[in-house]
Amino acid sequence: MKKILFLIASVFIILNVAQAKPTENYTFTDTSGKIFHAQGTKDGLIIPEAKGKIIFLEFFGHKCPPCITSIPHYKNLQKKYNGKIQIIAIEVQGLDNNQVKTFAAQKGINYTTVSQDKAGDFVNYIASRANWSGAIPYLVVIDKKGVVQFMQAGSMGEAGLETIIKELSK
Repeated sequence: MKKILFLIASVFIILNVAQAKPTENYTFTDTSGKIFHAQGTKDGLIIPEAKGKIIFLEFFGHKCPPCITSIPHYKNLQKKYNGKIQIIAIEVQGLDNNQVKTFAAQKGINYTTVSQDKAGDFVNYIASRANWSGAIPYLVVIDKKGVVQFMQAGSMGEAGLETIIKELSK
């Protein structure tokens, strides 16, 4: 059943992405000062700094209970699949860069965090391409080739996230 839902969601996503604008380029800076580049493609998104990795692009809020609940799941996956996945969490409830950095330290986050003010127009770009209404948490999963494979509003348990990693690692 999970595979069927995964395939249906994948087809829907690919059809939506195919209607997106032509290639666009963005940059965003994480809370440690590392600059990431993102290039929109017909099928998804290329982030050279995460080349060859499965990317979990998570939009979250510091006051969002389901978002907070997801943090330990991402921390565990980051440890278990280090080098194979890239988790990029963009805070979209108004914290500035220093506040997101402090929040990440307090929560022991071991993956990439970005404040919305350091993401520029990237958040709006994703929202328009994904038809995202702003509900959080919001997850976009991109395979090793830069093709969007999954999108979901709402939290997903660690087992579900791990299933995605296993499917995309084949």
